[in-house]
Amino acid sequence: MLVWFLPLFLVFLMVGLPVFFGMLAAPGILLWLNGQERDLILLYRNVYNGMASFPLMAIPFFMLAGELMNRGGITMRLVEFSQAMMGHFRGGLAHVNVLSSMLFAGLSGSAVADTSALGSMLIPAMEKEGYSRKFAAAITAASSVIGPIIPPSGIMIIYAYVMGESVAALFLAGIVPGILVGVGLMVMVKLQADKYDFPASRQRASWGEKGQASLKAFFPLLTPVIILGGILAGVFTPTEAAAVAVAYAIIIGLFVLRTLKVSDLPDVLMRAALTSATVLLLVGAAMAFKTVVSLSHTPEILAEFILGLSNNPLILLFLINLLLFIVGMFLDAGPAIIILGPILGPIFVDLGIDPIHFAIIMSVNLTVGLATPPMGLVLFVASSVSGERVETISKAILPFLAVEIFVIFLITFVPEISMTIPRLTGFAD
Repeated sequence: MLVWFLPLFLVFLMVGLPVFFGMLAAPGILLWLNGQERDLILLYRNVYNGMASFPLMAIPFFMLAGELMNRGGITMRLVEFSQAMMGHFRGGLAHVNVLSSMLFAGLSGSAVADTSALGSMLIPAMEKEGYSRKFAAAITAASSVIGPIIPPSGIMIIYAYVMGESVAALFLAGIVPGILVGVGLMVMVKLQADKYDFPASRQRASWGEKGQASLKAFFPLLTPVIILGGILAGVFTPTEAAAVAVAYAIIIGLFVLRTLKVSDLPDVLMRAALTSATVLLLVGAAMAFKTVVSLSHTPEILAEFILGLSNNPLILLFLINLLLFIVGMFLDAGPAIIILGPILGPIFVDLGIDPIHFAIIMSVNLTVGLATPPMGLVLFVASSVSGERVETISKAILPFLAVEIFVIFLITFVPEISMTIPRLTGFAD
């Protein structure tokens, strides 16, 4: 009877119950009906235990660092740098949008923050240059999924916590896939720019202008270097790196660039706290949900079913990618990773798939799900920022989703794309 908690959870989602309550109500009801009061107590106790983790402290710190840099005008400096480098191409502002997302990814690791921060600046600017609002919103939503792929990444921290993997290895494995997504989106922008005669946003910048833009963006661009460099050199853990990122953002904003005021800090802290609380509550509920997954023997049942479909790991990877893509349409990436990671991860590791490789497949696939209709979170954020309907953005984003799906299958069937850097640095076998 207990195995029915998954269908019940899906029913709760379809009727509009928030994910947090659905993940607790579905297993809770079935445990109560099954007379497992002791396990019911364990379920709700694990909500706190799931959040009380040192590695998870990195999430609120990285979110705070992103908020500090956004409030301090650092986002604008990244956009100016991107415009100096790529603004002269046909479809220049669309290219700038993608490059800015790639650079912003190294600061926040959040797709929602990317959509909100860059969209509020670039969508009006693109519309003013002659782009349709739906196209501007679509490219903003599509490029924002790079945020959780290029390190630092909150989603990868969650995966590492749940599955016991190395955060540093996952961060390194995400670099090339994130760049590939960005390059793929730029290729699609070029194709559409040639077809629809998109304008260049400016004349080619002189070397002096490029140098000036680079100097302005120097300190922000140093952030991911400090984070990854410190982790790889063993100077600090990923959690400590997140705290260092916050300290660096405060020093740069208040004392070096002087674009941040002390009076801005209370609002920044509140916004970061609210966002972090939402994520951590979902993590806690998902860890409790994971307890019932184990009690119901769902992993064993699903493993038997999956292995009954085929013995070929490549075919199974193809099918799992389809499953993850469908899941990503309805469920946020964090909860999906916590729920499905412990179920699917061991199956594919037993089939000979490297655990870091499978982690990247799962993380990238579910991250792209943030931009897929009908429930993609960044679509709703892009709709809020642009004033365009979600349905309209969903149609305009389809060519970009096709590119991202192609990249997912590319990193799935060519493991070297994600595994080369971790292996070269000694963080993977």
